[in-house]
Amino acid sequence: MRDNPIKPTVDFDLNGVQHGFLKVPYSGDDSGWGAVMIPVTVVKNGEGPTALLTGANHGDEYEGPIALWGMTNELRADAVNGRVIMIPAMNYPAFKAGKRTSPIDGGNMNRVFPGDPNGNITQIIADYFSRTLLPTADYVIDIHSGGKTMEFLPFGAADILDDKEQQARCVAAVDAFNAPYTLMLLEPDATHLYDTAAENQGKVFVSTELGGGGSASATSVKIAKRGIANVLMHAGILSGEPERGPSVNLDTMSSECFITSEHCGLIEMCNDLGAEVKEGDLIAVIHDAGRTGSAPVEYRSKVDGIFMGRHFPCLIKSGDFLAVIALTVE
Repeated sequence: MRDNPIKPTVDFDLNGVQHGFLKVPYSGDDSGWGAVMIPVTVVKNGEGPTALLTGANHGDEYEGPIALWGMTNELRADAVNGRVIMIPAMNYPAFKAGKRTSPIDGGNMNRVFPGDPNGNITQIIADYFSRTLLPTADYVIDIHSGGKTMEFLPFGAADILDDKEQQARCVAAVDAFNAPYTLMLLEPDATHLYDTAAENQGKVFVSTELGGGGSASATSVKIAKRGIANVLMHAGILSGEPERGPSVNLDTMSSECFITSEHCGLIEMCNDLGAEVKEGDLIAVIHDAGRTGSAPVEYRSKVDGIFMGRHFPCLIKSGDFLAVIALTVE
């Protein structure tokens, strides 16, 4: 297989603090011999575990970029035992455009792994993570939120894995992240996710959904910052004990947890996120926005649980995600 064309301007093996770029060759209308310059910071101090920290896997999700850009200014080498690699905006073209996907090639970063060094820009970036960065990492934290089209209760997530020992290590790291909600997640189509690429290499992987609506709140950013520091302490990369608060354990193992819209129109939510709902409770109605005088269509919960996620904003089309009800776990 071809070597990846990305060239870093930092030395990942050098002790100290380095700020630089992953230089992705790109020839476009705006720059014939140009490059996509993805900001990266490496903080290394001797031998020890490596943590790979990423935000903006989807470009319209901001808690990760805010938390990590702040951390690139604050983390000192003498505070680290091992190495921390921070890439605040993984899909940098999407991030700069404020879009979920890349404006260069339409690529959804979290649907193209393990990537392709001969592919488009998004596939090349994914391949660099798969074959260059992930093999160096012990812990991988990828901060997500709902972006412009979804909104979630703030949760940390671990995936259901065949390797139960690896799953237990991931669960321990997610518990250390200590978001207000903690979710066990069975991905319905995990083949091309970043999660899967990392987990297939035996890594401890922590993911999140920390809000949404195409913005970030002070609360959601604080959760991201505290959670990242907690996992680094859990890993022994930073000294100290993780800061603990209450966290509600959830799962979405049943397909009935997910509600998909079969109609187009205007959503009227009948509950706010965090509400406890029972099977049969009204979750939302969709009004026909093309005419007046039409009765709205009702959508009801098929399970008992907590209203964890919703479509955002209030216009929806058939096939869109409408809501997810998570099951509480003792």
